[in-house]
Amino acid sequence: MKRILCYGDSNTWGNAPMKSIDDVRRWGPDERWPGVMAQALGSGWTLIEEGLPGRTTVHDDPIEGVHMNGKTYLQPCLESHWPLDIITIMLGTNDLKAKFSLNPTDIALGVGALLLAIRRVTPPWTKAPKLLLICPPAATSAGWLAPLFDGAEHKAREMAPLYKWQADRYGAAFFDAGTVANVSPVDGVHLEIDQHRALGLAIAGEVKKLTD
Repeated sequence: MKRILCYGDSNTWGNAPMKSIDDVRRWGPDERWPGVMAQALGSGWTLIEEGLPGRTTVHDDPIEGVHMNGKTYLQPCLESHWPLDIITIMLGTNDLKAKFSLNPTDIALGVGALLLAIRRVTPPWTKAPKLLLICPPAATSAGWLAPLFDGAEHKAREMAPLYKWQADRYGAAFFDAGTVANVSPVDGVHLEIDQHRALGLAIAGEVKKLTD
């Protein structure tokens, strides 16, 4: 059985678009993109979902907590799940929050640090997993999340080529999720079911390229 780990934030977790801070709903296992991807890949694969709403690339969140730092949790996560054949990473949306004051290059360097960390912690007893870096669909300032993501849209539109740069630096494959999926106008961050499906099918295609 091939093993694939999907490491991400609320859009990997399957957060439905939120109308308010207390409107927390999660799409079902077969509706969110990792599940759609797994179905498209077929038998012979084990899916490991590691999505956490609010997760950043490498930054502690002063409000939501230090556990939102994607780099802090990465090594124990990997050590919990070895051996792995494929790792997908789709992070960076939460780095767009105004409170972090990050530019697109900062965010791309953050995901690059995660790719480097994976290379460094892969144990000698297993082969290095193939990596797929996914640039998230571009967030916008909309709905109740608008103040948190003030100015996000301009930055988000610049991220894809910078992510590709980091993928190339660390020998990862690259995919721009914004080519197949768009965020919901309800909150400017999360994906509707049809967008999860489109994304899951597209990523399944990218994974197959890595295993052919």
